Amino acid sequence: MKTIHAILLLPFLAVFVTSCGDNKAAENKNTTEVIPVKLLPLNGQSAGTAAIAVSGQFTTDDETMLSFKTGGIIQSLLVKEGDAIKTGQLLATLNLTEINAQVTQAQLGFEKAQRDYNRVLHLYQDSVATLEQLQNAKTAMSIAEEQFKSAEFNRSHSQIRATSNGYVLRKLANEGQLVQPGTAIFETNGAAAGNWLLRVDLSNKQWAAIQPQDKATIEIESVAGKTFEGTVVRKTEGLNQTSGTFRADIRLNGTKPAAIAYGMFGKAIIQPAATVTATGAGPWSIPYEALMEGDGSTGYVFVTNDRKTARKITVTIGGMEKDQVIITKGLEAAGALIISGSAYLTDGSPISVK
Repeated sequence: MKTIHAILLLPFLAVFVTSCGDNKAAENKNTTEVIPVKLLPLNGQSAGTAAIAVSGQFTTDDETMLSFKTGGIIQSLLVKEGDAIKTGQLLATLNLTEINAQVTQAQLGFEKAQRDYNRVLHLYQDSVATLEQLQNAKTAMSIAEEQFKSAEFNRSHSQIRATSNGYVLRKLANEGQLVQPGTAIFETNGAAAGNWLLRVDLSNKQWAAIQPQDKATIEIESVAGKTFEGTVVRKTEGLNQTSGTFRADIRLNGTKPAAIAYGMFGKAIIQPAATVTATGAGPWSIPYEALMEGDGSTGYVFVTNDRKTARKITVTIGGMEKDQVIITKGLEAAGALIISGSAYLTDGSPISVK
């Protein structure tokens, strides 16, 4: 009977052993599965040398709104939109009738105060006037003098002169118009100096990938079939609330094209420098989806330094902005942040970069 029972149990034992073997094989397979992920370079590292295509408008970064110091009626506008201007050139004047009257009144007041002071001084020397009366007369004369200087200053700024060589971009008022102090009359720039910048918008990833001094190739629609060399000179450290993007300025190098104007559209290909810094300074702007857990100011993310293995680390959260989290500490030694595929990772998981 025992022999019969043993024979009957053999098929079941075989199935059980096979099932256990399959489970162990599946478990081993899961523990060695390579998870595909996407990375965001950190601390100056570049995800290769992939070029970044951007677009924007040309500017000289020195646009100036010119206005009168005083209010009044515009007497003359001596330039038009598009005119070239030189430093010190007279561009506009106010009607000076009222302003001259104010200067004359201040001058007469100052002259009277001088006479009063001299009279009191003589009386004081003759012991007729007191020291207090002399001091009051001197104070009144000083006040009248300053009022006269102020009136002359306002008259000298009742005209507009060019602050630099450039062009008139916009004329914002007309002759005969009554304007208040500080009302913009002209918008000018220093385009004559050739300091052209291509101001471009950047996404979070593009902003993280580029650095000042990165090289760029620029295309200008008005100069078909030709490209120009440029250099990234700056990138903003905050989000532009109007456009919801970051910005960078690319300066044109070498000979500047003649067929270029303020506001003209341009394209550029930025080549990020494939350099690595020893340490990061922070703070870092990372996508929301990269933050796996959070408790107050503490959170967890996955990073990699060898692009083969994921590491789970603790970070300090400094704040939240549109579509991003600000990290102030924890990413100093990280080469790249894992921003896609984190939900399937554990500490030490093997990864492949998409």
